[in-house]
Order: sequence, then C-alpha cells, then structure tokens
Amino acid sequence: MSEQQQFDVIVIGAGPAGYHAAIRAAQLGMKTACIDAGLGKDGKPALGGTCLRVGCIPSKALLDSSRNFWNLQHLFGEHGITAKDPKMDVGTMVGRKDKIVKQFTGGIAMLFKANKVTPFYGFGTLHKGNVVKVEGHDGKVVELKGTNVVLAAGSDSIELPFARFDGEHIVDNVGALDFTSVPKRLGVIGAGVIGLELGSVWRRLGAEVTVLEALPDFLAAADSEAAKVALKEFRKQGLDIKLGAKVGKCELKKKGKATEVHVSYSDKDGDQAIVFDKLLVAVGRKAASKGLLAEDCEVKLDDRGRIEVDKHCHTGVDGVWAVGDCVRGAMLAHKGFEEGIMVAELIAGLPGHVNYDTIPWVIYTEPELAWVGKTERELKDEGTPYKTGSFPFAALGRAVAMGETAGFVKVIAHAETDRVLGMHLVGVGVSELVHEGVLTMEFKGSADDLARICHAHPTLSESIHDAAMAVDKRAIHKAN
Repeated sequence: MSEQQQFDVIVIGAGPAGYHAAIRAAQLGMKTACIDAGLGKDGKPALGGTCLRVGCIPSKALLDSSRNFWNLQHLFGEHGITAKDPKMDVGTMVGRKDKIVKQFTGGIAMLFKANKVTPFYGFGTLHKGNVVKVEGHDGKVVELKGTNVVLAAGSDSIELPFARFDGEHIVDNVGALDFTSVPKRLGVIGAGVIGLELGSVWRRLGAEVTVLEALPDFLAAADSEAAKVALKEFRKQGLDIKLGAKVGKCELKKKGKATEVHVSYSDKDGDQAIVFDKLLVAVGRKAASKGLLAEDCEVKLDDRGRIEVDKHCHTGVDGVWAVGDCVRGAMLAHKGFEEGIMVAELIAGLPGHVNYDTIPWVIYTEPELAWVGKTERELKDEGTPYKTGSFPFAALGRAVAMGETAGFVKVIAHAETDRVLGMHLVGVGVSELVHEGVLTMEFKGSADDLARICHAHPTLSESIHDAAMAVDKRAIHKAN
C-alpha cells in the first residue's frame, strides 16, 4: 500500500450529490478528492453516477427519440406532415444516447481538472478516524485521510427474490436502456417513475407494454386529479396498466430458440398469468451502502440501509457527512445537488441550507407530471385550511396550437393567508413550468402574487397565471 494521502475533503461517490460536493469544496479552497467506481460501456472510468450513466440523462435521450417517432406517426398528420412507413433504427437511437452520456461523464472529468479535484477510481470504504481505503479496479489499494469525508454512494435498483436480474430477459433500468431491438411484449413491475418512463419509451416504438402495480392507487404520491388524468392518457397511448396486481412468481421458459418470461400475479379477480419477451423490474431503489462502511467507522445505518444524518446531513461522527440517495428523503438528483453544495459550504463555515419543502418532482412521460409542495390529501390530513384554482390545457391557446391539450395546472393556497402551499401540473412542458411554483414558495409568495404577474401570450406558462386567478374565482378564460 502506498503512503497515506491527506485531504481537507474526501467525497465517496461522483454522482449528482458527490460531484457537486467535491467541486464546491474545491471552489472554496479545500484540497479535495473524489472516489468513484463507475465504469462506462467501454470499461473505462465514467464519473456522474447512476444519473449520468444509466439514469436521468440516458432515459431522457431515449424518451425524446421515441417521442419524435410517436409524434411522426400520431400527431404530425394534424399539421399536414406525413411520412410513409417510418422506421426506428434502435441501434442508432441507443448509440445517440451513449454519445450523450459520454459527453457528460467526460464533462465532469474536465470540471474536476479545472477545479483541481483529485479523482480516484475504485471502491472507497470509510474506516475509523476518517481514513478511506480505495480499492482500484486493478486490485491495488490506496489509503487517504480526510479532515472531512462526504459519503455520496447513491443507490441501487431493488431486486425481487423471485425475479433476479439476468441482464437480458429480466432487467433493471440499465438493461432497459440497452435493448438491441423493440421487444414484442414488455412487462414492467412497478408503476413508478422508472417503470412509466421506460415503459413509455418502448411502447412508443411498438412494444406491447403491460405495467403491473401492486398498489391499488396510481401514483399515490402525486395529486389525485393529476394522477387520474395521466392514467387516462397513458392508457390511450396503449400502456396496459394493471393496478392492485401483486406479482408472486417469474420463470424463464424456452419456446423454440426464444426465451419467454412467465409471470404469475394476483388481483381483485384472482390468480393471473401473463407472458413477456422482456421484463423490467422497477420497484424502487435502495441506498448503496453495502461495503461503504467499515465496522469501526461508527457511522450508523437505519433499518432501510440508509446512512443516518441530521437536517444538515451530518452523521454524528466528527467530520463525516452523507448526502444524496444514500440518506433519508427523496431519491432525486437535484435534491442531491443541493445537499452536496450545502455540506461543502457548511464544512467551509458558510451557512449552507436546503429547503426540502420546495423540492420539485417530475415524471418525464407524455404528458409530463410535475409537482412541488403539499397535495390536497396531505393538507386535509394535517387539518390545514386551503383553497385551489386550476386551469386546463384544453383552454390554453398555445397548447391547442401545439396539439397538446391533455392536462391542467392546479395551484393550492392557504385559505387564510393565500400563501402558495403546492402546485400540481400534468401536461406538455410542465417539467419547466413547475419552477414557477418552486420560486413562489421559496419566497413565500401568494396565489395573488402569481395572479398579478404578467405572463406573455400565448405561452404555456399562462396556465399558471389563470390557475392562480382561479384560486379566488376570478379566472378570465374559464368558468369559475
């Protein structure tokens, strides 16, 4: 083992939370190292974690490619645009995705170099006294010691005991990003973000997609009205979403030269069976804490394998912090961004802070879903008095001109103070529009503030203006 190297800050993990923490720490003048074990498809080190390599960025690339193909077949005709017998070259689509991923992972390496962050490629384990041992992919071990250590190990796909990943027939999100052809029959276990987004990709390209969701409610975390509209639209697009479907068994069986996935599940009508060519298991993610902590490091895990931290992401062990998917809270890249920056600033003695009440959620399906703040259900359970206003995209000039009329915007405000408590959107472009709600809530604004801000016409953002006006029953473009 080589001589121990000293750093002010050592970050384990170069995903969204980790690389933000490392770069911000270096910007603040601290000698910083960042450890990551991720490899690209070429077998070379690739920074960026799940988000850049096999998550947010590659899935959006495929979503955009498949959306263009779908619109060419189903929407462009209304504009007078026709194309005879269009084809999708899956290899080209996946290659484009890979090129984008390589661009961004390489971009982080350049940012590390520009900010003088020292990268180490391999698996990092925290030991007592803020010592981190890094085992490289070649088996060599390097020992580092940090005044501060930031744990940003991210998360892994949850594997079901009766549906083990084989990387070909039963896959997680990684496998579903790299199908070499469009499966005729694709099964998806789990109607969450990953299942819906990747299910949508392959449905648009022609796959018969069946989504099996164990819960009786669709997208229970979202606003119930938005979820209802989204479910209707997804089914119109051909996604066969079965709710209350509890999977109990998956078997691989040969049929000639092909391998089929036989799935058994139960629903309100009893025991059911269905056959797929590919099965995507998307039942959630778990903290990637395995092998991260030596027994003597004193950092504690909760009963879900997450690292225990306080509101400032400190573990209770002197100089040890943890951020992103491996701690409590939403497993969202942008939540990790903010925690990484907060911790770096706290280490530097600055007032770092994350407002967890204004973190937006987005599902990049078609239509998109987005929300920030409380749902009506949550406010009712809390006993908080509230009022709402909504506006449909079907009444919005820009949306009608685009041929994208599904969905609506809902603004929820406190019944007495008028302060915005939540914003819920389903429709085209709402992944961008939701930030009006984030900004308003961050500055403790009211529905009346939103209603009195001039929005350009015709735009999609007018839907927020009209929804805010509807809170006090003064909308112009809909009946109150």
